[in-house]
Amino acid sequence: MSGGPSVWRSGLEAGRRWTQPRYIWMRTVHNLGPKLLSLLIALTLWFLATSNRRANVEQGFDVPVTVRDTTGGRGEGTRAFSDLNPATVRVTLSGRPDRLRELRPESIEAIVDVTGEPEGSFSRPVTITAPSGTTVSRRTPDRVQGFVDTQVVRTLPITLSVTAPSETSLPRYQVTPTDASVSGPGRVVTTVQSVATSPTTVLPGGERETHLIALDAAGDPVEGVVLRPDTVTLRRLDTGILPIKTLPVVLASPPATLRVTAVSVQPSAVRVVAAPELLARLREVAGRVDYRAGTYTAPVTLSVPAGAQALESVSVRLTVKAVPTPLPAAGPTTPP
Repeated sequence: MSGGPSVWRSGLEAGRRWTQPRYIWMRTVHNLGPKLLSLLIALTLWFLATSNRRANVEQGFDVPVTVRDTTGGRGEGTRAFSDLNPATVRVTLSGRPDRLRELRPESIEAIVDVTGEPEGSFSRPVTITAPSGTTVSRRTPDRVQGFVDTQVVRTLPITLSVTAPSETSLPRYQVTPTDASVSGPGRVVTTVQSVATSPTTVLPGGERETHLIALDAAGDPVEGVVLRPDTVTLRRLDTGILPIKTLPVVLASPPATLRVTAVSVQPSAVRVVAAPELLARLREVAGRVDYRAGTYTAPVTLSVPAGAQALESVSVRLTVKAVPTPLPAAGPTTPP
């Protein structure tokens, strides 16, 4: 190759120069100021770019409180807990930003251990278990109050709750299953008077899954109980609109010896189911009541033709007075 020996000689000469301390020193201090400035800028940029990953920050989480109870070695589930105050605690963790961003409140445990506590009110400290790579900075509050009670289970029939049907329909429903169990603290479960389906609308011939609600005597939802199952299947068995007609109730007249001074019929009209041809001929529903003197409420016996059926019961509030019977006229007087 042309120029080969000269190239080798130049390379060997350069290599020998790097073995000389004086040459190395001169190359090192050559443009020393710009070199140091470049190194400082590079270190500064690296420090700024990695500061978030190296620094610890704090982040707060609202963590639900879990009650633990192994009293008497019976294990969890033999006693129930209610009225937790508060139901969540504010936990502040310290750690790297990327680690804290991965966490959710469910990743943190806030445990109140009531093992050995007698039934009744309690106030216990909260123990926080932080995920790996984090530490607990603080928690608020430090203690949780509540109530320990015996676990009670009751079985109640399910009450149907649906939206009001139209006046021209007679819907029929089937609920599966027909009963539900209510479990929880004894003093809470005893307030449950009924288990009802959530109000819903089901089309004719259709079905729908609906949630159950535990209700107290006033019809208000009861919190803090577990329903099993918590949903039921609601089926509508009818196929649609039935031939129904709303007709006024007309009372029969009282006997001649009685006079009605006040009357209030409830309801004043009833729905009647019958064949369309029969409904077309009906204009009213006759009602019979036992009349007597006085003010009273009495049931009304409805009279509907064969093949028809009234869907409501009727009563009447009456004020009835007796009509005085006229005295017989005096005959002619016979002279003595």
